[in-house]
Amino acid sequence: MARFRAKIRFFAPAESTTLATPHELSEFLKSVERRAYKQAQFAVGDGHLALDVVQEAMLKLVARYADKPVEELPLLFQRILQNAIRDHYRRQKVRNLWVTLFSSLAPKESEAEHDPLETLEAAGDGLDAVGANPATSLERAQTLAAIEEALQRLPLRQRQAFLLRYWEGLDVEETAKVMGCSAGSVKTHCSRAAHALAQALKAKGIEP
Repeated sequence: MARFRAKIRFFAPAESTTLATPHELSEFLKSVERRAYKQAQFAVGDGHLALDVVQEAMLKLVARYADKPVEELPLLFQRILQNAIRDHYRRQKVRNLWVTLFSSLAPKESEAEHDPLETLEAAGDGLDAVGANPATSLERAQTLAAIEEALQRLPLRQRQAFLLRYWEGLDVEETAKVMGCSAGSVKTHCSRAAHALAQALKAKGIEP
């Protein structure tokens, strides 16, 4: 963490009348890093993930709020840290949805513009507790690893649409804007990607 703090000092803008100095900013981060790490660790349940969350929060604080008085930094940092924790859970929930309900990801051949995430969102309530035991968690991790391997073999546009929808949690319209295509094209790309991934998992003996 100390090496990390040394790096982010370089992001601090030049001093002004209301700016916390680089030294004050560094000292603030040093003073909160241990408590922030413990807080994140309790929230996400994993030390490595907690470190990522805290580092993300520190970077955002420096990038966005280094021009604030030092007395405002504690509240700003707590808000950023809580948002980073919520973002972690949002991304995790999206991934757990389609890993847990993978049978919904294999559309029928006739459903050219079917978007599997719509099915997952409708059925997703109450999934947060799924995978709480070690055996289920291991099975999910293995399935996720197999999906990630299969993703690398998808055509670029299918992979892009799938990752934006399922990894980043963007809706159809947001994905269409990022990709510069229609909403229908996004659904088609997602449907084809899901079908290909389902076939890849089946070939590995992973059944929904």
